[in-house]
Amino acid sequence: MNLNEQIDLIIQASHADPFTVLGAHKIQHDNKNAVAVRVFNPDAAEVFVTRMDSTKKMYQAFRIHQEGFFEAIAENTDEVFPYKLRMVYHNGMEVENYDPYSFLPVLSDFDLHLMNEGTHYKKYEKLGAHVMTINDVQGVFFAVWAPNALRVSIVGDFNNWDGRRHQMRIRGAFGVWELFVPGLGVGDIYKFEIKGKYRNYSGIKADPYGFFSELRPKSASVVYDINKYEWHDEKWMKERREKNWLSEPVSAYEVHLGSWRKVPEDNNRWLTYRELAAELIPYVKELGFTHIELLPITEHPLDTSWGYQPVGLFAVTCRFGTPDDFMYFVDKCHENGIGVLMDWVPAHFPRDSHGLSYFDGTALYEHADPRKGEHRDWGTLIYNYGRNEVSNYLIANALFWLDKYHLDGLRVDAVASMLYLDYSRKPGDWVANKYGGHENLEAIDLLKRFNEVVHGYHPGILTIAEESTSWPMVSRPVYLGGLGFSLKWNMGWMHDILLYFQKDPVHRKYHHNSLTFALLYAFTENFVNVFSHDEVVHLKHSMVDKMPGDIWQKFANLRLLYSYMYAQPGKKLLFMGGEFGQWKEWNVDVSLDWHLLDHEPHRKLLQFMKDLNHLYKSEKALYEVDFSYTGFEWIDFSDYTNSVVSFIRKAKNSDDFILCVFNFTPVARLNYRVGVPREGYYKEVLNSDSGNYWGGNIGNWGGFHADHIWWQGKPFSLCMQLPPLGAVFMKYMG
Repeated sequence: MNLNEQIDLIIQASHADPFTVLGAHKIQHDNKNAVAVRVFNPDAAEVFVTRMDSTKKMYQAFRIHQEGFFEAIAENTDEVFPYKLRMVYHNGMEVENYDPYSFLPVLSDFDLHLMNEGTHYKKYEKLGAHVMTINDVQGVFFAVWAPNALRVSIVGDFNNWDGRRHQMRIRGAFGVWELFVPGLGVGDIYKFEIKGKYRNYSGIKADPYGFFSELRPKSASVVYDINKYEWHDEKWMKERREKNWLSEPVSAYEVHLGSWRKVPEDNNRWLTYRELAAELIPYVKELGFTHIELLPITEHPLDTSWGYQPVGLFAVTCRFGTPDDFMYFVDKCHENGIGVLMDWVPAHFPRDSHGLSYFDGTALYEHADPRKGEHRDWGTLIYNYGRNEVSNYLIANALFWLDKYHLDGLRVDAVASMLYLDYSRKPGDWVANKYGGHENLEAIDLLKRFNEVVHGYHPGILTIAEESTSWPMVSRPVYLGGLGFSLKWNMGWMHDILLYFQKDPVHRKYHHNSLTFALLYAFTENFVNVFSHDEVVHLKHSMVDKMPGDIWQKFANLRLLYSYMYAQPGKKLLFMGGEFGQWKEWNVDVSLDWHLLDHEPHRKLLQFMKDLNHLYKSEKALYEVDFSYTGFEWIDFSDYTNSVVSFIRKAKNSDDFILCVFNFTPVARLNYRVGVPREGYYKEVLNSDSGNYWGGNIGNWGGFHADHIWWQGKPFSLCMQLPPLGAVFMKYMG
């Protein structure tokens, strides 16, 4: 191909390797050694080349094609030299900068090998947009994976969104394109313009590895320096590495940042990350929660998706501020002893045209077969987990949030949809695995590798599975045949308990097994007992409004429910609003109803949750042995006629235990005898019927000594007063 033909391809933006044409090249000119510097700039009137060596010589570049292709000849020169370009535009404006086509490749062959192999776990440090200095020249390095592209260009305001201007370099057979653009910096917006090899595809895509984005409905990526924030959480991070959260208290406050609280006096806007640090963190700390769990804060185009249809997995949403602002929020959480968990969505992604869908004119990130590549219910696409580069993309993304943002864990959304090929599919609309089964072997491998990698890089973090089926060993180590998660949401417990509590108390004795069934499998996984956002939407009612009875009974039932939740084995999670009795269902578009705290029952429920959390954190018996039968002992689960349940929670030290007794009817059970294993004094440490909580103040006088009366298979017993719809915790004092 001669030079004129190659110039035509550059002008048409169809050249697969523009570096062979543009930039500086050794040539023969009039039978002498020379260097030609070639520049394509369709907006320039004149172009000059200035040598940046000791000669400082300047050459005028002549237009050799009417579309704006220029060439300068440096005669009698044997070697390529450093240079700058001076562009003179038709309006008289002049711009001087270095030539993007004068820089050598940045990605190493080893980088490319690891990417192809699917083991470049810190891929986010190479792909995407990175502010850097090369040969003392400041600019931005761009790299993107698009193996089926004929040409990829960087476009933005800086080049009038002209895909002919910054065509990228292809790196061999790996399908990675790169270009260093001098003069660009933080705040520049950009996308990748991709011309595909097939079916004349042309698309403009946001950066899959972009660290920041424009606010919807805009969708361009924004250059950001992710490494400049100065952290102050060294102590927290060091201690976290040594911590075993399985034997520590974990009570997470689940939050949607956009609707927790708004600013009504400022057009009802969202709080920023920094404002949330000032308001949310003290609130959570005072209430005694150990963690904040955030609904997805990766960039997403649709507010009503709650973040569960992300387009930019590496971009913290700009709705509430910058990446530095969110780092500040996490930093302040750690300063106040609060961990930060984030919902992470590797199960699917939306079809938005600027996202991953059909990225380079082919089904690159998704499965091409819609029977494996589409979620029919959600209208989204499913990642091709079996492709090395795609699984690497997801694992690197998980690592990114733990690495760059110091998050303390990831709750993985919709794990069940990943595990089963026939998940929510009709017969004939799914493809069996190679053994003829319905298990998604590729997704299983991904989840196992994800857990191995993130726990390997960041000991002390938590990975939590939202998995609603009976898949075995979700929270068991990979080396034992498990998926490797730290914890698993106990969806069965949540379903049974809410089903029970929504019954009128007069009927509860016929559903007593709903209270006790979960203990048959409680120690098969490391469970989290959850009342999440999913339970307070779609006409399911708020937590307090689920409860039967009059207003007093509704609040008494809710205090009883939370007491039962905290007494049961397993870690805890509660969605925002549930702590003070939010009356309406959660609405993503409006703030929680904070004015309810002007009313006594809501204010006293909040006080109850504060006391419950602080008791939970202070008593090892309630958290230290959550995942073994040695931390739990039934006293009596069979008194269905009175709807009373009693059991003991024990710490590793068997002398440290708490008796938990629950009355699920609105009838007080006076002088109700409960068996206990030890002689001694039992102190009442929680009574959900306390007047401090808007209860009726039926209690046990602070506690009493056990009687020498054999009862319920125990050598001693207590004659207790059980309040209506009440929970009583009695701590053994010896």
